[in-house]
Amino acid sequence: MVGAAKTCAALRLVTDVDGREVSVPDDPERIVLGFYFEDFVAVGGIDAIDRVVGISRHPWQGWRPTQFERYAALKPALNDLPDIGYSETSNFSAETVIALRPDVLLMAAMDYTATPEAMAQIEGAGIPVVTLDYNAQTIERHLASTRALGAVLGSEERAEELALNYETAMNDIYARIAASDALKGRKVYVELGTRGPGTVGNSYGSSMWGSLLTSMGAENIAASQIGSYGQLSPEYVIAEQPDLIFIAGSNGTTPDAVSMGVAYDAEVARGNIAAYAQRPGWENLPAIQNGNLFGINHGGARTLSDYTYAQFIAKQLYPATFADIDPEANLMEFYAKYLPIDASGAYMISALD
Repeated sequence: MVGAAKTCAALRLVTDVDGREVSVPDDPERIVLGFYFEDFVAVGGIDAIDRVVGISRHPWQGWRPTQFERYAALKPALNDLPDIGYSETSNFSAETVIALRPDVLLMAAMDYTATPEAMAQIEGAGIPVVTLDYNAQTIERHLASTRALGAVLGSEERAEELALNYETAMNDIYARIAASDALKGRKVYVELGTRGPGTVGNSYGSSMWGSLLTSMGAENIAASQIGSYGQLSPEYVIAEQPDLIFIAGSNGTTPDAVSMGVAYDAEVARGNIAAYAQRPGWENLPAIQNGNLFGINHGGARTLSDYTYAQFIAKQLYPATFADIDPEANLMEFYAKYLPIDASGAYMISALD
C-alpha cells in the first residue's frame, strides 16, 4: 500500500460535502486539487498553493486561461504541476494521483461520483478523499464545502467568514424576492456562448445557472428539457418566448465567441453578446425587443463569489427590488478582500443598452 505521505502525523476528522467523515493529516503538506481552484485560494490564501502537488489542469488552465495566468504570475510553480487529468475528458488518472503521494485529494463531488473505480483505487492506497460541491448552487452545499476546505487547510476562521458572507448575501436575495410584489415566473434562457452565435451552446437545467434561476422565482425554460446541462433546439427557444436571455461567457473558441472573466475586454464581450440578437427569429423575442440580453461570466458560477452573479440576475428580474445593489462592485470587493489577483475583466454586461 502506497499510503499518504504523512501516515504518522496527527489526524483530524473532516466532514466533506457528502457527509462522509474523512481522516486527514492535521497539517497536510501535499494536496492534490481536482477542482474549485479560486475557492481553495479564497479559503487557504495564496500560499496554500505551495502545498499543491498536482491539479486537474484542463478545468483551470484550459477553461480559465487568463485567470490561471494571473495566479501563475504569483505562483510560477503552477505551470509545472503534474496534471492528474479530468473526468469529463476521460483521462483522470488514479495512478498519477497515487504516485504523487498526497496527504489528501480534494475532489468535486460530481467527479468523485463519475470515477468510482479510480476513487476506490486511490482510497485503497490509503489516500483520503474529501469531496466539495459548489455546482449544486445551494446555500447548504456551498457552506459545507467551504467549512470542509477550512478544516483541511487549517483555515477554519477564514472559512467561516466566507461561509457567513455567502449565506448572508444569498439569504438577502431570497428575502427581497419573497417580499417583492414584482411579477415572478418570468421566462429566462441561459446559453453558454463559447463558440459564438452560429453554434448552439449548452443551457442549464438542474445545476449552476439553472438552479439559481429556479431558486429566484424565474421560469428556467431549460428545466423541463434537460438534466444538468445540454442544448435546447432553436425552435424550442423561439417558441418559449423568453423574457430575459443570459449568454454565459468563458474562454471562447472562435473570434465571435463571448469570452468573459478575468482579463477579458468588456466592450469586446458586449459586442459579441449583442450579435446573438441577430439570430434568425430572435428579433421578435420579448427579451430582445425589451433590451433584456445580458452576459455573465460562466466562471463565476459554482464559486464562493457567485452570490454577486445571483444579485445581477435578480436585479434584471426584479429591477426595483434590487435598485440599491451593485453586483459588480460587490464582486470587486470580494476579490479585494479574499483573492490576491488583479480582478480587472468582463463579468456582468447588459448588451443592448
